[in-house]
Amino acid sequence: MDRSVHAAILNDRGAERVRGGHPWIYTGEILGWEPEPPGPQVLTVVVRDRRGQALGIADHSPQSQIRLRMLSRDAAAVADRGFFRQRLSAAIAYRQQVVRDSDACRLVSSEGDGLPGLIVDRYGAALSFQTSTWAMAARQTELLADLDELLSPTVVVERNEAAVRSREGLERRSQLLRGSGPMAEVSINGLHFALDLLGGQKTGGFLDQRENWAAAAAYARQFGARRALDVFTYQGGFALHLAQVAEQVEAVDSSRPALEAAEQNGVRNGLEKIDWVEANAFDLLRDYDSGGKQYDCVVLDPPAFAKQRANLKTAAAGYKEINLRALKLLAPGGLLITCSCSHHLSEAALLEVVAAAARDARREVRILERRGQALDHPVLLAAPETAYLKCIVASVR
Repeated sequence: MDRSVHAAILNDRGAERVRGGHPWIYTGEILGWEPEPPGPQVLTVVVRDRRGQALGIADHSPQSQIRLRMLSRDAAAVADRGFFRQRLSAAIAYRQQVVRDSDACRLVSSEGDGLPGLIVDRYGAALSFQTSTWAMAARQTELLADLDELLSPTVVVERNEAAVRSREGLERRSQLLRGSGPMAEVSINGLHFALDLLGGQKTGGFLDQRENWAAAAAYARQFGARRALDVFTYQGGFALHLAQVAEQVEAVDSSRPALEAAEQNGVRNGLEKIDWVEANAFDLLRDYDSGGKQYDCVVLDPPAFAKQRANLKTAAAGYKEINLRALKLLAPGGLLITCSCSHHLSEAALLEVVAAAARDARREVRILERRGQALDHPVLLAAPETAYLKCIVASVR
């Protein structure tokens, strides 16, 4: 690692954001460099305001619009191997405090753990990881060696195919680095799942919904839900949990491979009464509404409709459509559990969408709980981008 000292001089807006705790510094917020702009070999730089006051140290991304990502508010900190090993140890210790009833969780959550650009997920004895920034990619070998010493995984999978790596000037790839295969068997909330760490979404599964799956089952039990519909089920997280409570569960997804994997997980848990339906969710909800079907619980867990801010208006229309149809399908006193993982759509905006759908459906909606991602996906108060998952639990009459 090149430890030559380079300093980025920020404009007032950038400096104020850093002082407020936000970890990102954009190219347009950098007034200049001392002594000169760093080359790609420089991984960390000192950050200063235009009066020369040191604000900390940051990782350097030579090609990204997010040019710097804060590592420490201590300008004297040294981003050496010991620094990152300590951060990894702290992240693992935090999960030991907050993760319950699961041997699958997010061990490292990028900015949420002071390790911007690094994601590490644990699936039993397997690890799946991503490095999405120039600096973290350069440290990959050392980071994996430290994770090996700390956790001794039997399987290690690299999931570095995300598009963000192209914006960093990094190769996109996905591969098995250790072990006989990418399949992992895990226990989540007492249920058993087999997950393909190379073929599955994200790093193999959707660990951020883990606590919401359990909450959905608890609410279904509390409200006596007998008939449940899980839309955008993927590999059946909500459906399998609801099947422990409800008499009838229908789970819908457009992906046949995902449904097959979900059905196998149902068999694995002795939950074979679930009806797995391959269909376009929008078409199915419209048809079920026209057909007068009714359920006691409807779950909506769609993929991100708004991956860019420019798509927000179209995405909001999509969210309203599915929520409108879901509300019409609910029997009196029924439960709506509606989610969004679009970080551009705020919780307030999602609530507005649900309110508009309720007006059109002529349903009265009472909010029971507003939830987010699982605690192993920490949210930074000063960085709203880290709070991407919204989960609204409501009763309808």
